[in-house]
Amino acid sequence: MASDRIFGLVMAVVALAYIASATQIQTSFLSDPVGPKAFPIGIGIVAAICACFMVLKPDPEPEWPAARTFGAIALSVVVLVAYAYALKPLGFLIPTAIAAGFLSYQIGPKPARAAVAGLGLSAGLYVVFKYALGLGLVPFPKGLF
Repeated sequence: MASDRIFGLVMAVVALAYIASATQIQTSFLSDPVGPKAFPIGIGIVAAICACFMVLKPDPEPEWPAARTFGAIALSVVVLVAYAYALKPLGFLIPTAIAAGFLSYQIGPKPARAAVAGLGLSAGLYVVFKYALGLGLVPFPKGLF
């Protein structure tokens, strides 16, 4: 119960800060009658209501996963950040195959299946993004071919 209440209080403060920053949005002379502030303020109000609900009516204390699970999640985040940085210099196919293979291995630790999943996802996503969606993806590093 304490973790929900702490999270709810933190989110209430964040929601109030979000509402305060939304009130600082400049309006132009060509805006609609509602203005550009209404949507962000509405989101902030909904977030504040949800946060107050968490403080007033928390769930029972959750059962947190083991530290090993948090390590696996942290490693996955590192892989995804490295993937984002590797896309431009290495092209789409190589980093996508490595990242998808690694994440597949974490789901089911079978190296052969993870490698096939990584290669298949890399090729399949490239075809979908390049030809079906028309994105200008570079498949390999520019100096490779």
